[in-house]
Amino acid sequence: MATIAKTHAPLGAATILHVVDAFYGTYDKAIAWNESRKTRKALSELSDAQLEDIGLCRADIKNV
Repeated sequence: MATIAKTHAPLGAATILHVVDAFYGTYDKAIAWNESRKTRKALSELSDAQLEDIGLCRADIKNV
């Protein structure tokens, strides 16, 4: 009699994987948002002349 290898994931494993993926996705988005926030804060502290030197104006800061 031949044995059959189990090819299915345990019950709930796919759900757990989706939850973990969602957590990591949210975490990555939070990290990206915080980096963007820090960049906007640093740029907003520059003078208009300094912004012009790097090719930006005040209105461009919100798009960073």
